[in-house]
Amino acid sequence: MALARFGRQVKRQHGVCVKMTAVAILGLCFIFVWSMFSSPSNSVTVQRESFDDIAEPVASSTMVSKSKGKDIEKHDANDNKKKVESSLKEKDEKKVNGSLPLPAHEHKSGKKNEKHVSKRKKDKVKSKLSNKVSKENRENQEQEESQGEETEKENEYEEEVVVDDKEEGLDGESEDKGEMEGDADVDESVDQETQEMAENENEGKKRKIKGPVFDPKAHYSWKQCSTRSKHNYIPCIDVESGFTRLHGYRHRERTCPKAPPMCLVPLPHDGYDSPVHWPESKLKVLYKNVGHPKLAAYMKNHNWLIKSGEYLMFPQNQSEFKGGVVHYLESIEEMVPDIEWGKNIRVVLDVGCSDSSFVASLLDKDVLTLSLGLKDDLVDLAQVSLERGFATFVSPFARRRLPFPSGVFDAIHCGRCTILWHAHEGKLLLEINRILRPGGYFILSTKHDSIEEENAMNTLTSSICWNILAHKTDDVSEVGVKIYQKPESNDIYVLRRRRNPPLCKENENPDASWYVPIKTCLHTVPSAIEQHGTEWPEEWPTRLETYPDWLNNKEKAIDDTKHWKDIVDKSYLTGLGINWSTIRNVMDMKAIYGGFAAALLQQKIWVMNVVPVHAPDTLPFIFERGLVGIYHDWCEPFGTYPRSYDLLHADHFFSRLKNRCKHPVSIVVEMDRILRPGGWVVVRDKVEILDPLEAILRSLRWEIRMTYSQNKEGIICAQKTIWRP
Repeated sequence: MALARFGRQVKRQHGVCVKMTAVAILGLCFIFVWSMFSSPSNSVTVQRESFDDIAEPVASSTMVSKSKGKDIEKHDANDNKKKVESSLKEKDEKKVNGSLPLPAHEHKSGKKNEKHVSKRKKDKVKSKLSNKVSKENRENQEQEESQGEETEKENEYEEEVVVDDKEEGLDGESEDKGEMEGDADVDESVDQETQEMAENENEGKKRKIKGPVFDPKAHYSWKQCSTRSKHNYIPCIDVESGFTRLHGYRHRERTCPKAPPMCLVPLPHDGYDSPVHWPESKLKVLYKNVGHPKLAAYMKNHNWLIKSGEYLMFPQNQSEFKGGVVHYLESIEEMVPDIEWGKNIRVVLDVGCSDSSFVASLLDKDVLTLSLGLKDDLVDLAQVSLERGFATFVSPFARRRLPFPSGVFDAIHCGRCTILWHAHEGKLLLEINRILRPGGYFILSTKHDSIEEENAMNTLTSSICWNILAHKTDDVSEVGVKIYQKPESNDIYVLRRRRNPPLCKENENPDASWYVPIKTCLHTVPSAIEQHGTEWPEEWPTRLETYPDWLNNKEKAIDDTKHWKDIVDKSYLTGLGINWSTIRNVMDMKAIYGGFAAALLQQKIWVMNVVPVHAPDTLPFIFERGLVGIYHDWCEPFGTYPRSYDLLHADHFFSRLKNRCKHPVSIVVEMDRILRPGGWVVVRDKVEILDPLEAILRSLRWEIRMTYSQNKEGIICAQKTIWRP
């Protein structure tokens, strides 16, 4: 009846209006019913969008069915595609650029847009947050704002510090796959540990809370390390994980423990005495300070070191090179007269560290030689070199770059070399080519009688356009000596018939080296005036105070040199109570322009200038001055033996950490490891840092020799004791 009545009304004059009203009512009913059935999926979509990253398991009450997940996946397909593309682009930029944040005046290729990338990240986060706030209720809005603040903090940190590219497997596994037969399992395990370590570090950054570097209320108790390598423990070289029992405790790559060591390395079994002072240490050291189970067996087959009473002696007329090292050096100068030791050749890298008499003889000629102690040296000859007072560091040399910038060594030497440079596509020689100065010399002496190896080496050096300046088999030393020279320009690279290895891409940063895999490509020779390495430095010692054109901040470098000369002359040499005649091995933990090392040059010491990886890259200029240095991340242990240094210098080092490290106290533990008993630490920093630091040093039973503070700044001078827990 109702329908009939409704039909009669439609036929009346106002029937059209009624029809429109009915259609509208039916449409609203349809929309209401559709929204009721579709609201669960929409709510799930909103809930899923509210999480930037799901790091914890989802509760059962919030689990989503597969069908709903598919709807979500379709709904966000385009957004996800854009996110993936942007993340891949950022990863590629990190791979290419490495881990070193560089100032605007240097290394512009591949580094220009880092800050712009991080700013774009900030803008993306802010726009995403505004969209979410408009969609969600008050409760979700508060949750999103708190998460957005954390994300912005992370992005601010990314803009300030470039995250170290430790996940080498992303770029290195494919090109290095199967290259080292017999060690594949070890490499895979090492990369897995490195990746886990990087993930843990990233998690730590997300949880970081700004606050004091050291907890002023903390109390410390110490115990000795119980490691396989005992008193010679190097944390990132001697790995104590389970699989090392099958493959040996020393890895082919640097692999740091997941948590930094918080224990104290014990002293040698026979005790430890103050080392022999320089320059007597060139001729003898205390045997018990460097005693090693395999050292006695090594001495039976090598006459350049002998045990005499309590000392390990180094006769001047004995060397690995028959006829003496002096004859060896003179023959090199005769072969290539352009090599003038101590003038145009000042900074040299010695690969292998087998016979430190080569370093000692060059030192007499005013040549500063940095010895590379390979980590598979189970006799620990690098420790003997450090005990003698020679510049030495320990590092693997297999798949990753050495921690140096490009084109900084005047010459590189490998004496009685057993390294197969042509193996694995010549990667190791390509790394030597990277760090060798344009026009620099590679001096190779071998006893290889294999014609195949010699032909392979000739093919490799020809492919990278090295010129053989001289080749001679010395009748006295019984070794074949070859001297190569790296090209000084890019013209010769164009003339190559076979462009293998290829030239590196323009955005490939040649100075990035911290956890960066060795590339099978050739970096071009710098040609722009703002690039370092375009010209050979001035002769020594003029180069020490020469400021090249590519250094934009010349005024700062000049002021830094004057600043440290005044401080060293007026305060350090006379006011700290340090007997500088007992100091030989020194480390500047946060070097800038090398002013501190230059000021101490007249004290007959050498300084390892450490440029932190998160600081501006000033290491090329330090080498340009004729000094030596290295890149390092102080959140990890340093690559050297225990008891290596006589003095550690840290100028505003801890205040510059900016909470980068999860356990800053571990840096103090590392300082205790690498410092000799009786050695000194000089720390200049803010009083709020020095006060808790003094408490930590006292807990280690160090003697606080001097403290001074003024205007919230101060200095601590402390001396390490021989005490062990």
